[in-house]
Amino acid sequence: TITVNSRELATLLASPDHIKNLVTGFLYTAGLLQEISSFKSIIIDRDRWNVITEIDDYAFNQELVFKRVYTSGCGKGVIFHNPIDLLHRTKMDNMFSMESLALSELMKKFQTWSREHSVTRGVHSGALASCDGILIFRDDIGRHNALDKVIGEALSTGTDFTDKILLTSGRISSEILSKVLRCRMPVIAAIGSPTNQAVKLARDANLTLVGNVRGGRMNIYSSEERIC
Repeated sequence: TITVNSRELATLLASPDHIKNLVTGFLYTAGLLQEISSFKSIIIDRDRWNVITEIDDYAFNQELVFKRVYTSGCGKGVIFHNPIDLLHRTKMDNMFSMESLALSELMKKFQTWSREHSVTRGVHSGALASCDGILIFRDDIGRHNALDKVIGEALSTGTDFTDKILLTSGRISSEILSKVLRCRMPVIAAIGSPTNQAVKLARDANLTLVGNVRGGRMNIYSSEERIC
């Protein structure tokens, strides 16, 4: 359970590791945390599985607390904005590009990276990568959580997202895509397929969405000029 400024915000069903990354990524991608430096404190109580955070009032978007959108995941996740609202921001530029072979190789490494998945077959994975390789990798029972853990770690280290690729083992839904838009990453690639709404959002935002990346093949659904 996450408490922000003495107010209970949300309870997440997640794997019990990298909790600080999870909370940071969740608050940021949900649109509630404006910048990482606005954290005053974060305390993890592992006995009660509570995370108590204090955030500067100016950086905590309290209006969004009442704007809950329940996600398509089986665990009934929640975000605090409508992904369509992000389209009012400027579109992604086309400065980034990568070779399709490089993306295929990244996904091959990604699929064999998780020791936990090879044993249990019961977790989702997420990763942040550059054209040269995987930079951050996280597992979780939830696909949203895995990506929030990756993004939370990247935020804590001051990573520049504008030349990075987000990799996911799950399907790409509109709420997953909203995390990429929030971070201004140019490319997201998945082993699975995207939803129709995710494709529409990606095309409107000029974001490159790649699905079914396996066996040396891939489907590019939007802004294909970044993949050469």
